[in-house]
Amino acid sequence: MSLLITDKCINCDMCDPECPNQAISLGEEIYEIDPSRCTECVGHYEKPTCISVCPIDCIIWDSAHVETEAQLLEKFVRMHRQ
Repeated sequence: MSLLITDKCINCDMCDPECPNQAISLGEEIYEIDPSRCTECVGHYEKPTCISVCPIDCIIWDSAHVETEAQLLEKFVRMHRQ
């Protein structure tokens, strides 16, 4: 499952630099997560770093983009294949 930043976001800029997949960017009003790039940090860390650094807990699981851990790992491999 991809992650989603809710409209509670205060644009603090904590999450963007923490994302190892460059899935987070500033949208028109708040930060947004690109579900095609989000692996929930699978392949990098044990848990999503954006959730860990968010001071107001506005990052949630996106039920519209459900993926298994195996699918997330496959996405990680595709993006970081060298």
